Amino acid sequence: MVENAEANGPVWAEKKDGRITRIGRWKRQWRFDEIPQMFNVLKGDMSFVGPRPERAYFVETLREEIPFYEQRFSVKPGITGLAQVKYQYGASKEDALEKLKYDLYYIKNLSPLYDLIIIFETIKVVLSGKGSR
Repeated sequence: MVENAEANGPVWAEKKDGRITRIGRWKRQWRFDEIPQMFNVLKGDMSFVGPRPERAYFVETLREEIPFYEQRFSVKPGITGLAQVKYQYGASKEDALEKLKYDLYYIKNLSPLYDLIIIFETIKVVLSGKGSR
């Protein structure tokens, strides 16, 4: 990101986000920016599949405004998840509510086979370049 990208406070990512450098945009498009999260998976702090973690600033707001938002924390967060392969990039409270529906469905139907299906769907999304900002 560019220097002082959020000098006025945290904001949701936008299409053609002016806070992101050219190299950063390329990294995001091909998801190379997610590689450091693999260390969190290896440490056991994250799962490969699960509800995608949100920035702390937005979590506090969403917890207060969206019923059942807290339930997404009943499983480990993941690098990818059902909401990431089935819904657009979330950039608003309304998007967070829609993604929560997918996260709760995932939690209710948790299984190794379902994780495998989500992993294959993730590969298709990454190779197509869809959904990145």
